[in-house]
This record gives sequence, structure tokens and C-alpha cells, in this order.
Amino acid sequence: MSAFDFATFFRSDLDALRDEGRYRVFADLERLSTGGPYAWDHRKDRVIVVWCSNDYLSMGVHPDVLAAARQAIDKYGAGAGGTRNISGTSHEHVQLERELADLHGKDAALLFTSGYAANDAALSTLGKRLPGAVIFSDALNHASMIEGMRRSGAERRVFAHNDWRDLARQMDSVCRYRPKLVCFESCYSMDGDFAPIAAICDVAERHGAFTYLDEVHAVGLYGERGAGVAERDGQSHRISMIQGTLSKGFGAMGGYLAGDADAVDFVRSHAPGFIFSTALPPSVVAGVRAALKHLKADGGPRRALAARARSIREGMVRIGLPVMPSPSHILPVMIGDAATARRVTDRLMEDFGVYIQPINYPTVARGTERLRVTPTPLHADEDEEQLLEALAEIWRDNAEWRRCSAMGMRQLEPA
Repeated sequence: MSAFDFATFFRSDLDALRDEGRYRVFADLERLSTGGPYAWDHRKDRVIVVWCSNDYLSMGVHPDVLAAARQAIDKYGAGAGGTRNISGTSHEHVQLERELADLHGKDAALLFTSGYAANDAALSTLGKRLPGAVIFSDALNHASMIEGMRRSGAERRVFAHNDWRDLARQMDSVCRYRPKLVCFESCYSMDGDFAPIAAICDVAERHGAFTYLDEVHAVGLYGERGAGVAERDGQSHRISMIQGTLSKGFGAMGGYLAGDADAVDFVRSHAPGFIFSTALPPSVVAGVRAALKHLKADGGPRRALAARARSIREGMVRIGLPVMPSPSHILPVMIGDAATARRVTDRLMEDFGVYIQPINYPTVARGTERLRVTPTPLHADEDEEQLLEALAEIWRDNAEWRRCSAMGMRQLEPA
């Protein structure tokens, strides 16, 4: 009997992804730190405009952030030197954790190498170690949250997206003495909608549940000091644990938890994903501290982003594009087919120098493939005009896009 043919298996799988239009192609780009959402495309030897960055507030190119990172690398070197427990904790880490706890009005915070790692470590640890725990999860929660819940081995119940009534019905059916975790996001990254935080907290509090809120796409962007949607809505004090990222609103990399001191210490003491991971480089942490200081004091970037997003959304509606009804800074434009999405984005790049990455399954359901447009405060009026003109021309020329998007929008309608 012949051995398993690994090469044929891998090749066939990748060919299937290509045939479906879901094969991921990385753009060979060199981000320009001189300011603005621009990058050098090494494939075409030209500058292109980036409209899909997660550096929502352009903090990654802010002069204060760059200066702080440079000073820290001269002081501390390139890396942390180890895990947090073994030589990897610098004073930069200690200070940032204090400042993040202060941002959210919590007792303590804990840094991770990414938001994914924070969600995975926290939820797998809480679900595994709380005896008889039941986790209630919003239907559109991020893959990192789902993976953490899965690895915990705890019972998981999925409630309809943003439906606090369905959450209440499901919680009513569970023994009152079992520990309950309610896990949801404040701003959902693919649809751009907000959670009804107050209503969900009302349900959770009636059942004595622990509330876990992912603010990844909101920290830095909402609230008086940039603490997120919970701060904006006056609900931060009702959340047991907040998870955030340093890679979006703060423009760097990493993730964190913020909550009561004992709950945060519990995760710190038991989560393998924290204990056995090398700490973030102090230069990255110093840059985040500079971004955090700026955004706590200055709401200008938040207001500029909101104005730009509002202007682009109105332009898309005026053109007749199938932009989804997002109230946030995230502007999803329905395509409805993976191969069509790739053709649209290829033409945007080839003909107009506009870079938007298509969003396909498994990130979104099949038939709801889309563009995810993310403005920044540094996009100029000319950039916006170029984007809208490019989308309008492709929309007029592409009957398949018009057909598929109509089907995709119908798929998202409530049953």
C-alpha cells in the first residue's frame, strides 16, 4: 500500500480555494510612515491608497508614537527578552497595564501578544476552571472568542445576534446555581453594528452572570476618552471583563484584558496562552502608551474619522451602492459572491490604485461576501472622491455584482 500523498492533498485543497475565488493573495505593500493612508505597491512600483486598514485612527504613523517607540528601542533593545514571568516584564509593560485599567475604570489590566490570544486565553481559562460553567455567546462573535469557548470544554449556548430577549429565554432555562458567562462584542467588525450593551447587561445581572465584552473595534474610537462603546453608553461599570486590542485604534499590536483585580489575576495565573508567550517588545508598548495618552486627551481623531465615514456612507448611498446599514466607522459593501469580490477588488487596484481586500467565507457566510471599507482621519477629500468614482464606475459596468449583491442583501434579511 502506498503512503499518503501529502503533496497532492495540499495542491488539490489549494486549487479548490482558487476555483471558488477564496484563495488569499497578500499584497506586497510598503506602508509609508510619512503620513496618510498610502503605501508603495512593490508589484506595480507605484503609490496606492489603502481603504481597508485596521489602523482606524492612523496612530501607527503619528509622530508622538514613532518618537516614543524609537526612544524605547534605544533604551530597552529590540525584544522583551522572555515571557512576562521570566525577565520579560519591563516598566513599560507595568505602566501600560495601569493606564489601560484607568482607561476603562477597572482595577487591573493584562497585556497579551494579540487580541486573538487575549480572547482565546481568557475564555478557555474561565470556561474550563469555573465549575459547571455555561457560556452564552452572540451568534456573530469573533473566531478568537469561539475558539476560546471551544477549548474550554464548557457548555456553550448561542443567542441570536444582538437579541437580548433570546439571551433571556436561554438563560431562564439554565439552573440558577451554575456560573454563567455572557460574551459579546461592542462593535461587530463585518457588519459594523453596535451591541445593545445596557439591555444585555440587564439580562446578565438578573442571572448573576459574568459579562465579557470584546471592544476590539471600538477602543480608541468611541467614548469621551476612547474607552469604547461601553464608555460612550455609560455601561463600563456593568462589564465584568473588557477585552481590547492595541492593533487598531492604537495603531500597533497586542491585546489586553481589563477588569476586577482578582479576575484579571486569575487569568494571569492560569492561562497557558499568557504564561508561555514572550512579552510584547517594550518599543511597541511605549508607542501604544503614546497613542493612548494622545487619544485620552484629544477627541479630534475620533471626530474626524466619524465625519469621513459619514461623508463616504452618504456618497455610497447617493451612487446606489449596496452599502449595509452600519452606524459605525466600518462600511461594508455587499458583493454576494467570492469570485466577483475578487474581480471587483482586482480592478480597483489595477485601474484606480485603490486597495480594498475582499471579505469571504469563513469570515462571513457564503453568499454575503463583501468589501469592508475603513476610512481614517488622514484620508483626504481627493481620496474620497477617487474611491467613490472608482466604485461607481465598476458598479455600472458589473452586472454580476449588481445581481449577486441583491441576493446577498436578501440573505441578511431577518427570517
